[in-house]
Parts: sequence; C-alpha cells; structure tokens
Amino acid sequence: MTDPRRSIPRTDVLLADPRLAEARRRLGYELVKNTVVAMQQRAREGTVPPGEILAVVLAALPASAAGLRPVINATGVLLHTNLGRAPLSAAARQAVESAAGVTDIELDLDTGTRGRRGRTAFAVLAAAVPEAEGVHVVNNNAAALALAATAFAADREIVISRGELIEIGDGFRLPDLLVSTGARLREVGTTNRTSIRDYAGAIGPETGMVLKVHPSNYQVKGFTSAVSIAELAPLCRRHEVPLVGDAGSGLLHPEPLLPQEPDVTTWLRQGADLVTTSGDKLLGGPQSGLLFGRADFVDRLRRHPLARALRVDKLTLAALEATVGGPRTPTWEALHVDPEALYVRAEKLAARLRDEGVNAEAVDSLGMVGGGGAPGVSLRGAAVALDEGFAAPLRHGEPPVLGRVERGRCLLDLRTVPEADDETLLAAVIGAAGSGMERPRVSPSRNDV
Repeated sequence: MTDPRRSIPRTDVLLADPRLAEARRRLGYELVKNTVVAMQQRAREGTVPPGEILAVVLAALPASAAGLRPVINATGVLLHTNLGRAPLSAAARQAVESAAGVTDIELDLDTGTRGRRGRTAFAVLAAAVPEAEGVHVVNNNAAALALAATAFAADREIVISRGELIEIGDGFRLPDLLVSTGARLREVGTTNRTSIRDYAGAIGPETGMVLKVHPSNYQVKGFTSAVSIAELAPLCRRHEVPLVGDAGSGLLHPEPLLPQEPDVTTWLRQGADLVTTSGDKLLGGPQSGLLFGRADFVDRLRRHPLARALRVDKLTLAALEATVGGPRTPTWEALHVDPEALYVRAEKLAARLRDEGVNAEAVDSLGMVGGGGAPGVSLRGAAVALDEGFAAPLRHGEPPVLGRVERGRCLLDLRTVPEADDETLLAAVIGAAGSGMERPRVSPSRNDV
C-alpha cells in the first residue's frame, strides 16, 4: 500500500499557491515558510491529512507578524497590567500609524535645521498643565523616579516615609530602584504613621531630595497619619531641598470619581517642585513617564546623561500628544460610563444568548481601576454571567475574551468592553458554547453581587 506521506506537497509548491500570496506580503516569507514546514511535519506524524495542509496553514497563520494578539477585556479592570493597561484612543492609534513612517521628529521644516525632539508633544503637555514650568517625558514612571534620584540624590540621601516604600507587580520594589541610582534612603516615621516632625528631623546637609510617594496599589487603614505635599513644601523650601512627588496613576487634574487619587496639577499648586506620573494609566495613553515642575529642575533632568537612555521613541510621543490633546480616551469613557446603561446592555446580550441556547443572565458587577490606581475603589457596573466553564474556551477563542471567575460563574464585565464590541463578544460566547462544553443553568439575581 502506498504511504500517504508521499502525497505531502513540497514546500515550494505550497508556498507558490496564490492563496498564500497575501500572507507572504503581510507576514513575510520566513514566517509563512516556517508555518508550512511545521504543518508538513504534522502531516508526517499523521495529525494532519496531507490534502488539508494548505487549509491548516491558512488557519494557523497569525493576524500580524508580531506575537501580540488583540483580546477583549471583559474583566472589569480598567487598567489591566497583564493586558497592556490603557487601550489607546482611535486618535492615538492614527497618530502612531502616521508617525511610523519618516517624520520631522527632530527637524524644523521652516528653517531646515535641527529642532527639539517631540516639541509638539511637549507643547500639548505644557498646555494641559499650565502650573508646570517645564515638562519632560521618559519611558515609564519608574524611569522618571530613577532620573530624578540620580540627578538630585546620587551619593546623597532621599528622605522618604516608611509607609511609602512600596512594592508593585512582579516583585518590583521602589527602595531597590532608588538605591540603584547611588542614593541612600533616609526612612522616616513608621509603617502607619509619619509626621512633619519626622521629616524635619531627617533633613540635613546630606539630603538630596524629599520624596512623597502615593501608595497607589494598597491602603493602610486605622491608626494612621501621613504628611501632605502642602505640609512638606514650606519645609523643603526653607532647607532649599527639592520636593519630588510620585503621583503615579496618571491623573493630570482632579477626578471627582476618584477623590483620594492625587493629580499633577493639585500637587504642583501645593508646592511640589517636581511631580512624576504614568502615561498609560488613568491618562489613557502609551507607556511613558511624565515629569512636570520647575523649569530649572526639569531642564537639569532633561540634560542629564541618563536621560538619553530613558528617551521615548517617536511612536510614544505621537500617541501621547494625541491622547492629551485629542478626544476622550477609552479609559475615560470606561470610568465614566453609566452603570444603568451597562445593565441594559447586559440584559440585551443575555437575552440574545438565551435565544441561541446559552444560559446567560445579566447581573450587577463591581469593577476596579487596576494598574496600581485607586485601591479600594469599586466601580458599580454590570456583567453577563455564564457558567465558569466558559472561561477557558473564551480565552482560547479568536479573538480571546478575558472575563473573571467568581463563585462558579464566568462574568463578562461590560464596563471594560466598548459597546462597539458587543457583536464580537456575542459571537465569541456562541462559538465557545458550540465547542462541546457543558452548559449548566446559571440563575443569578440582579442584587447578588
């Protein structure tokens, strides 16, 4: 009997098929060839029929040459670090696409001479925060702190409250970052209580700067006290010591929905010399670290040798400018969406799913900001409740859908799903239901969350 493996098409024959021409143009020859070779090997192993290799190759090819896959965030976490935090606005995405080609990033077209890098982005940031005399951008907020610590406190002391020596995701600890710059930490107060007297007693000839850090991913409650920027500013001015504030979560101005979350404008008004924050959190832009403050301090940081290593590229500058100067971001929209409107959406989606034979119900849901912002703040919204068995099939679908599992249910929280994606979400659930999974009845009530 003839070995069926002899009928496996040759690599050059498969690659010459017109149906792979678009894939070669979009993904590149090597990626397509590697996929073809992998499927030929599966055919030799007997897991793919030789006559179906091309179809399997077409199905296996990725949507883009990059490994990142677009997903639907139905977790209810606005700034999910594992999902890339803030989704960019349509304006920011268009700006990135425009900037991806040849641009005038460091050229003054009027004079034909070298221009300041990112001048239009800096102008938009300066206009957004008039209280700042100077503005600079680095690649994330940790970089902003590292630059400030290096410029102000290398071989000197940073005065900081023990209650603000934070650790964030993946074991990253702020004290380790600060010490790596050559600075020494002068810890004051205790974990739960720090007073202005603690700072006053610590500031001396060796002080390079005083650092106020917003603990944006945890809360200390009970017998506590902390010192505000407004209290620290007069003390630092008397001693002529820079007061640096890490606001962290990306707010340039006060946000009424998050009254405990600090913002750049308020801290500058209260007397901070320099305030750092993230661009990819509540600001809703690309990953970046933003520095606002006194003109002489910002210029000192901008001209420091380390600033070159922390410089952002043209794509980040373009996205940042469009975020700050453009329309409201998806993050803003998700934060301010009407909870009742979310519940109406959830009811409609659940009803359509039931029509397709899927057991689904609309339920109240509590989302959160996430990404190291607004700890302890719950965002009232709504979700479509499915059996928890849907979680894995949805995650493995196309596109992947990420919900959250609570008390035996898979919740698809609509706060973080744009309404324009409802049809895609619906199709994903129906597809997951058709994968052969068990679908037991769920009967949550509206007020069980």
